[in-house]
Amino acid sequence: MSDMIKSEILDNKLFSPASDSEKATVEVMRPSVGYWKDAWRRLKANKVAMGSLIVILLVVLAAIIGPMLSPYAYDQINKGSENLPPSAQHIFGTDSLGRDLFTRTMIGARISLSVGVVAAIMISIIGILYGAISGYFGGWVDIVMMRIIDIVYSVPTILIVILLQVALKTPIDNFLNSASAPQFLKNLGVGLISIFFVLALLYWVDMARIVRGQILALKEQEFVLAAKVLGAGNRRIILKHLVPNCIGQIIVVATLKIPEAIFVESFLSFIGLGVSIPMASLGSLSQTALKGIYSYPYMLFFPAATISIIILSINLFGDGLRDALDPRMKK
Repeated sequence: MSDMIKSEILDNKLFSPASDSEKATVEVMRPSVGYWKDAWRRLKANKVAMGSLIVILLVVLAAIIGPMLSPYAYDQINKGSENLPPSAQHIFGTDSLGRDLFTRTMIGARISLSVGVVAAIMISIIGILYGAISGYFGGWVDIVMMRIIDIVYSVPTILIVILLQVALKTPIDNFLNSASAPQFLKNLGVGLISIFFVLALLYWVDMARIVRGQILALKEQEFVLAAKVLGAGNRRIILKHLVPNCIGQIIVVATLKIPEAIFVESFLSFIGLGVSIPMASLGSLSQTALKGIYSYPYMLFFPAATISIIILSINLFGDGLRDALDPRMKK
């Protein structure tokens, strides 16, 4: 019996190539593609997300190039050109000091986008490390770390943001006035540095909880056990094996944190706790324009419309990105 099986196994006729007619009967339902290529295909099919991405790129391009092309500096005072309506010379008009509103709005958009991106990076780093450690070690470590997150969630965020902003302003100002302060921090100013501190202290909890949930599901997989058997340490397993497998969810959460950070910066600047004068911010421009809303409504319209476009576009793109990176949406 074994000799018969052996002769059949070694029979070369069993391994003859398929004929053309046999190949034609094989129907390929869908070509095999990788995860990221398939996600990009689904994202391109989402017209709302792609339209939002185009709008975001146009705003970013305008924020970078717009002030360079403008003949006016953002803090340039033009006597005799106060409160001018939009015209060919001043596309968005001028403010009460004769400063060009187009230049100031583009500078404000640049600051808001920079705050959003930097804050998203800071939030991601803190949230990823915190959530990964909590989910991987579990037990009492996870319990203690999750209770800390519950405490952060329980406090009224906006109130704490305002209190922290006021409390941090004086020590940061004293540090910037010292000789040891780096020049790039002095260029940022007290307002922006305070905003970064506030966002880093309070807005990482969502990222941490999502990463923790993903790590809890992944740490029981076979590849983690194989890494342990091969002698990999906890840090290597977390950074090299677990976190890369959460990258889809991390990108989505980080993207949606950008408009949240922009809104916080605009809100703080609107109430006078954000960007320092004479630097322009979309929030500070809106606050200044509010005083003359009935006489010069265009001063409020342009910065407010820019904020709305940025936040709406990034949110819509983030929703499309979430659907594209979700394997359950694969068809």
